[in-house]
Amino acid sequence: MEKTLIIFKPSAMERGYVGQIITRFQQKGLIISGCKMMQLDEKILREHYAHLVDKPFFPNLMAAMMASPVIVMCLRGKDAINVVRLMTGATNGREALPGTIRGDFSSSNQENIIHASSCPEDAAAEVARFFRPEEIFDWVPQNIRFVYSAFEMD
Repeated sequence: MEKTLIIFKPSAMERGYVGQIITRFQQKGLIISGCKMMQLDEKILREHYAHLVDKPFFPNLMAAMMASPVIVMCLRGKDAINVVRLMTGATNGREALPGTIRGDFSSSNQENIIHASSCPEDAAAEVARFFRPEEIFDWVPQNIRFVYSAFEMD
């Protein structure tokens, strides 16, 4: 099964949406393999958003991401990266479809509730950035046979 990283941004933390969003992921059948609360700092944000460091909006992004603690989570499941991205919706909450996390909880491009890994390479790097190997658990819930058919398990 594939692993992906999500970050509950300060906008999710401050507005009290974390529980509702975790429920959506679990109802979809995704497995929580790692979870912790942390305060992001400039060093980790510059690494995580290296592709945006030279953009004029980066200082605002960094300030927004350090406004409160965040929750980072590793989710696991069949095609987890794509499943989470579809559930998350478009980056700009005003453009995200109703029923998606951002479509239901965000009206902003920056204060958009959640980060989700974009591809397998990013997911692997991001999980490694935020979790030590011993913080990731490859457990299988007993109800997994009711989530995937026997032919879908890998």
